[in-house]
Amino acid sequence: MAAAPQDPLPDGSLLAAIDLGSNSFHLIIAKIEHGEMRPVEALAEKVQLGAGLENGRLSPDAIERGLECLSRFAQLLESVEPKRIRVVGTNALRQAKNRLDFTLPARDILGTRVDVIYGREEARLVYLGVAHSLADDAQSRLVIDIGGGSTEFIIGERFEPQQLESLQMGCVSFTRDCFLGGEITATNYQRAYNHARVETSHIRHRYSASHWAECVGSSGTLNAIASILLQNGWSDGNITRKALSKLEHKILTFNHFDEIELDGLSENRRSVITAGTAITSALFDILGIDQMRTSKGALREGVIYDLMGRLSHEDVRERTINALMQRYAADENTAEIVERRCRTLFSATRGSWKLGNEDWELLHWAAHTHEIGMAISHKHFNRHTAYLLRNADLPGFSQEEQEQLAILTQGQRGKISAELLEDQPKSLQRRLGYLLTIMRLSVHFKYVETLEQLPEFAVQVDDSSLALGFPETWLEDHPLTLSELEQEQSHLAKLGLELNFS
Repeated sequence: MAAAPQDPLPDGSLLAAIDLGSNSFHLIIAKIEHGEMRPVEALAEKVQLGAGLENGRLSPDAIERGLECLSRFAQLLESVEPKRIRVVGTNALRQAKNRLDFTLPARDILGTRVDVIYGREEARLVYLGVAHSLADDAQSRLVIDIGGGSTEFIIGERFEPQQLESLQMGCVSFTRDCFLGGEITATNYQRAYNHARVETSHIRHRYSASHWAECVGSSGTLNAIASILLQNGWSDGNITRKALSKLEHKILTFNHFDEIELDGLSENRRSVITAGTAITSALFDILGIDQMRTSKGALREGVIYDLMGRLSHEDVRERTINALMQRYAADENTAEIVERRCRTLFSATRGSWKLGNEDWELLHWAAHTHEIGMAISHKHFNRHTAYLLRNADLPGFSQEEQEQLAILTQGQRGKISAELLEDQPKSLQRRLGYLLTIMRLSVHFKYVETLEQLPEFAVQVDDSSLALGFPETWLEDHPLTLSELEQEQSHLAKLGLELNFS
């Protein structure tokens, strides 16, 4: 009798998530108990990565602050397996043209990659974290998360988000743009308030009060405001429009951030609470919010729950890929043929090429989506496929994963352009070249396998070469495949790989 499959997440397992926010970095370590997560360690540091964003680039000082913080976090992660750690970067890293200057050394420090996620993916994860902190009822809720560089809006029921949006406004960016030198004036405050109203105006019709039953605030800014209102006796712990007006009036009695003294306000929030209050006030007015309760659940908790799903074979990314295939009417039989061939070549090469499970996941997803561009046009369908994978909102996927999928599908046929890999870090180009080789050969062979069974063939491989050995006369009997392999030799040479066959 076969042994029962091992629980991928037995009780006592430790998981960790790091949220690299524009204002603060947050670390949470959680223990799995009876299928639920129990936080055992939490740490937050004010880094203000977003404040170091100048002309679309992170300043050296901001990068240094961030890496120093992660060095301290790393000590707490020594007890957690690397595969059970996920690190996500949000708006500041999304905007930074030089984010690799931060993410690559961060990976070395933490021993795991940094996933820079799109705004709507951030919103999905925020909702996941909030939903697990609330009662499991059926009423519709609006969740709002005001971060350092962006604000996320989600309408959902129970654990399922239904609408997701992320806007470019946050307490750090508004502080920088509207309150020069930390000066507080009625004019500066009104500028921040008006800016938030303008940014939110185009989603007003979808997120106004008629579309949800309750409003929930998440993360530092809104929890800080709720704490101030409670400590000053202006509310019962919830945020109301009347209480917000009292906070606004009080803030405007100060002339500078350094002067702000409010019961319930932490030192870390002193410099951003003014902008955060202006944004919150604008959201209440434009969306018709009367009252907002707050949740301790946030992005980092959502990352933990998402990671639990990935490790328990309930990966939202699989649902996303299946939905893409259905939306664009991709041929499932062809996708499965390409995946089987990818698996054969991957198994034969993974040892010599030092490929891992993450690499197989990319190949698996690329195989299943490689023809979705045919829904646009058969001509150059690989380019259309790549465009869709680069630019669509793909729940569960990071920016880097989407870009790498685009590379594998764009480069599946034809000439390999010099620009295809040039924007990737040098350390990843070789690995992506190997995956691209597997993908291209699998696509070549699919045209055989749709007509007849492809025979078993030998694979010999080293760092810079791949040799395929077919049964005697088989290549002679399949002149088209022979011609394609001959052409492929020159294509793969651009990747620094020698292809031989016999």
